[in-house]
Amino acid sequence: MTRLVLFGAPIAIVASIVFSGGDSEPPTVVQHAGGSSESGSAPAAEEADDHAEEIDALPPGLAAPAMKETASRLVSSAEASTLDWRSQYGAIEDVGDGTGYTAGIVGFCSGTNDMLQLVEGYTEKHPDNPLAPFLPALRAVDGSDSHEGLDPGFTDAWRRAAEDPQFRKAQDATRDRLYFEPAVRLAKMDGLGTLGQFIYYDAMVLHGPGVEADGFYGIRDAAMAVADTASEGGDEKAYLDAFLDESRSAIKNRKVQRDTTRIDTAQRVFLREGNLELKKPLVWKVYGETFRLT
Repeated sequence: MTRLVLFGAPIAIVASIVFSGGDSEPPTVVQHAGGSSESGSAPAAEEADDHAEEIDALPPGLAAPAMKETASRLVSSAEASTLDWRSQYGAIEDVGDGTGYTAGIVGFCSGTNDMLQLVEGYTEKHPDNPLAPFLPALRAVDGSDSHEGLDPGFTDAWRRAAEDPQFRKAQDATRDRLYFEPAVRLAKMDGLGTLGQFIYYDAMVLHGPGVEADGFYGIRDAAMAVADTASEGGDEKAYLDAFLDESRSAIKNRKVQRDTTRIDTAQRVFLREGNLELKKPLVWKVYGETFRLT
């Protein structure tokens, strides 16, 4: 169990629900971390809620509205080759990465449980939505790349649902619950600034919050074996460099979608510049395309 001290109290490192796997490479529409639908807990996951007050007292960092917007644009540049992340609510395609259909603002996948959670939650509040009839099929294909029971009709149903502001709100909420909030909270407990919080969030989306070697928590464990986090008294830049090394290795070890430019010509550039607070202007490249935020 990895422990650190925050505000003088021992804190066990937090985790959220767990998936596994991941993908990179320029997708046609949007791509997402792959993996199984098995759930579990990363080591020392239980104590984080006990210290939510201390964590919430820290500066908002990436959770500040303007910074969260920046984070969404950065992720979208890598996931969908656009800064207009809101244009992706209705995006859906099988990108051939073994996770079935990939859709929405962070690439919810029919094979990795997050799409199922999204549609179940949306249907609970809005039972007459276009996706509701596909829930039995989504449950059946969870953990696989199968389209059985989804074709024909599911992609059209997704696009129709995306016209509903409530479905867009459901996508936002599911993204925050599964990816954004766990990543930012854990980064703060590791003593990381806004750039580090973004690096954790992007890795959570890219790799999935799995404890395996190619999942977010596995990558974090490997980085911590090389360098101490800031909360452990280590150098923040050195730790983030180690984390990016491990994240990059996980990408290169995949059989498909092995592009690493979201690290090499984006996050590593910000880190090299010493921009630990992720301040604008930001200039980066993904898949050879240049993006700017001023």
